[in-house]
Amino acid sequence: MSPVQSPLSIVIATRESRLALWQAEHVQALLRARGHSVELLGMTTKGDQILDRSLSKVGGKGLFVKELEVALEEGRAHIAVHSLKDVPMELPEGFALACVMEREDPRDAFVSPRYASLEALPQGGVVGTSSLRRQVLLQALRPDLKIEPLRGNLDTRLRKLDEGQYDAIVLAAAGLKRLKMGERVRATFAPTAMLPAAGQGALGIEVRSDRQDLIDALAPLAHMPTWLTVTAERAVSRAMGGSCSMPLAAHGTLTGTTLQLDAAWGDTEGKLPLVRASASATVTTLAQADALGLAIAQQLRDGGAVGATPATAG
Repeated sequence: MSPVQSPLSIVIATRESRLALWQAEHVQALLRARGHSVELLGMTTKGDQILDRSLSKVGGKGLFVKELEVALEEGRAHIAVHSLKDVPMELPEGFALACVMEREDPRDAFVSPRYASLEALPQGGVVGTSSLRRQVLLQALRPDLKIEPLRGNLDTRLRKLDEGQYDAIVLAAAGLKRLKMGERVRATFAPTAMLPAAGQGALGIEVRSDRQDLIDALAPLAHMPTWLTVTAERAVSRAMGGSCSMPLAAHGTLTGTTLQLDAAWGDTEGKLPLVRASASATVTTLAQADALGLAIAQQLRDGGAVGATPATAG
């Protein structure tokens, strides 16, 4: 690939977990191949530091991105690479999602050293996850299971599993694959059974919205089919006031120009039934994707799902 005519000097703000560094280094390599000078600025976020409480109780997944945004604001870094499912639905004023890259496997993975599948777990088996989405979907599949909190980066979660604290844990397949740990996956959940989170498996790159030069430099890294799909998924979550404190799933599949979008909402206390919604539409623009997501959110509400207002979502 020939170098760009006006190479930039770019600093990427990144969390220091092994998976976050893989993501940042992946973007670094792609940008360097286009002639840019790219360095990394490793940071530890509050989301990485607070491990004794669930994210829904300490401020949400935005805790993983706030410090990175401060680095962009202060000019210590120029772009931030995020796992898109960790990015709040509404970015702060002055920031923009400049690029969504091609998606890895969006499915959830069943990980266990002893059991081959969710069905193989014994009655009352202990499954680790701190995702409220996974909790309600697991409870719908196996009401007898005991769901226990699981925090920490990928390596920490696997260590806790191997120490015997859980019979199994549920993780995003994408992270395991990116770190060449696919052999840890005993089974992969079909999206029909375990609907993924909005944006799961996709990487998003955040910049200051006034940095058009960076937006232009990142444009070749974008994957429009993924961007359209995750825009629809994120629109569902945004319209529902979704955050990590809401048990909400949204997953799209784009075939040609037809986007099939499915969503689910659950009640963590088990008092209300799982609510599902599904629709498809021709989608060729981000605005059309957004509209489909809003329609699905209305379906969920009509079916009994209880949303927050976006202004109060964490």
